[in-house]
Amino acid sequence: MQYFEPVAVAVLTGFLGSGKTTLLNRLLKAPGMEGTAVIVNEFGEVGIDHLLVEQAVDGVIELSDGCLCCTVRGELVDTLADLIDRMQTGRIPPLKRIIIETTGLADPVPVLQSILGHPALAAALRLSGVVATVDALNGETALTGHEEAVRQVAVADRIVLTKSDIAPASGELLARLKTLNPRAETVMAADAAVRELVEAGLHDPAPRQARLAAWLGEEDNHDHHDHGHHHDDHGHHHHHHDDRITSFSLVHDKALTLSTIEMFLDLVRSTHGDSLLRMKGVVELAEDPERPLVIHGVGRFIHPPARLPSWPVGPRGARLVLIGMDLDRDHVERLFSAFVGKPSIDTPDRAALEANPLAVPGFPGR
Repeated sequence: MQYFEPVAVAVLTGFLGSGKTTLLNRLLKAPGMEGTAVIVNEFGEVGIDHLLVEQAVDGVIELSDGCLCCTVRGELVDTLADLIDRMQTGRIPPLKRIIIETTGLADPVPVLQSILGHPALAAALRLSGVVATVDALNGETALTGHEEAVRQVAVADRIVLTKSDIAPASGELLARLKTLNPRAETVMAADAAVRELVEAGLHDPAPRQARLAAWLGEEDNHDHHDHGHHHDDHGHHHHHHDDRITSFSLVHDKALTLSTIEMFLDLVRSTHGDSLLRMKGVVELAEDPERPLVIHGVGRFIHPPARLPSWPVGPRGARLVLIGMDLDRDHVERLFSAFVGKPSIDTPDRAALEANPLAVPGFPGR
């Protein structure tokens, strides 16, 4: 049977009216986008440029540039599985990438869980990034009024500001986006290169040092805990949804054994999975230090381990980025310290944790 490399999947999210469709049409018309499949929630709503459409077969729309467009008629998992099956059985040409557009009111986390949490899909696909569109005119209103909009921004690898050609984004909106997600790159829709939008993962072709920095974020010395307070000339503002978002790094400067990182991840998933929106990481393994282990998780789901062929120039060790809503940062940091052997007051060591995973002081119920 023919072997297929895992297909890159980009998730395009953003609140109602934030310009996802305009961006999607631009992507589909761009050079080099052949071999792309686009999955949309309802074809009638999304309004893909009908001039591009040549034929439709069993719900799969073939566009004139060789891309495909599918509608989600049932579950997203079924649609993805059908696409992979069509590709592997030769009914459609091999795919280079899949772009999934969520509805404006959708929380993107379940979409990511569909990819990472299904064994067959996790083996056939690799998440290349999450792109969130934010309306420069109405983004502040959406973030204040809707938790979904906050979660869309929080999990993004890249934030695309739309409609900034009509009116520039306010300083408060830009500051709020940076506070909610200090590790995401924010670009103007008019300036964004297509490759930047669909290739935000570590495995995509780019100098690895730059890609690693972009994927994990460059806030090494500015670990972030959002308190949701913002200031401007009009006084003090408090955003309830923002107050619940936490983003921080866990860093260890030495290699870790595979069993150490596996047990830590398993414990974090079991104790904090409901609060964990997204987790990314690169780890130097004691068993094979030259090939970095790439970690990618959403909620309780961790993508099957992947390895990079080599390290970029720069520090090694382990670095994880966690993004959560109502996530107990202190407890997670204590867990990590215990597993990597960092001394911490009133915290049991790894052996005690393996015997009793809930032994860290401060955990609910302790």
